[in-house]
Amino acid sequence: MDYLKVSFAFGEIEEYQKDLLIADLADIDFETFEDTTNGFDAFVQKSLFDHAKLDVVLAEHQSLNANYEVEEVASENWNKEWESNFSPLIITDNCYVRATFHEAQPQYQYEIVIDPKMSFGTGHHQTTTMMMRYILETDFEGTSVLDMGAGTAILGILAAKRGAKDVVAIDYDEVCYESAIENAKLNHINNLVSLHGSKEAIPHQNFDIILANINRNILLDQIETYVSVLKKDGLIFFSGFYETPDLDIIKSHCEQFGLIYQNHKKIDNWVSAKFTK
Repeated sequence: MDYLKVSFAFGEIEEYQKDLLIADLADIDFETFEDTTNGFDAFVQKSLFDHAKLDVVLAEHQSLNANYEVEEVASENWNKEWESNFSPLIITDNCYVRATFHEAQPQYQYEIVIDPKMSFGTGHHQTTTMMMRYILETDFEGTSVLDMGAGTAILGILAAKRGAKDVVAIDYDEVCYESAIENAKLNHINNLVSLHGSKEAIPHQNFDIILANINRNILLDQIETYVSVLKKDGLIFFSGFYETPDLDIIKSHCEQFGLIYQNHKKIDNWVSAKFTK
């Protein structure tokens, strides 16, 4: 599978402006973003790239005066890009995330090995980091967990390491679906099932905890479905959106379906939020 790298350059750009542009690019199938000296690189599957949609997004951000170049990146070169940019990550004092090409650090209680390939979720993005912090401070012992928009399945893997009895990881991207299977094996997790699809792929069972790190629009579309499979008093953690204005929109929508806001975490303007049913 081949990818395109779209390199964006800006004269000046504020961090919040960059985040808003990246969020809009994610809505048109861009998957991964890497900072550069003058802007950032964005990666999209060649088959999904739509030049017209990109022009529409950039028109909505015309004040940034963005310049960009498009370059084809063969899949074998993608992994080299990851290896050159993926550094180990410490989430808390007891959780360490590394790739297969990094040395093991067995002194950490939770060591997660991730082979990211072309899927999202190494723990480096603010939303993933906050979701992992929530998992580390929540009791998962004996729970049934649904991980939506699973990417590499890093959240589901950590949930399993924290004692979840079973984990269902779902992603609409085939690369993510396959990546979740491979990463579960890398971490010796045998109670994680990876499914390919979206909300229609959610099995007809009840879950104690739901993890959904996607984006605001998809969450708004899928919250009703999540509630239908979440047990009474169950927990649900959302991420992939901003504090302003997204959090209030998410909270208002959740209230319609009986989800009660508990608290949220914030890094930069990105937010993760906890709700109960």
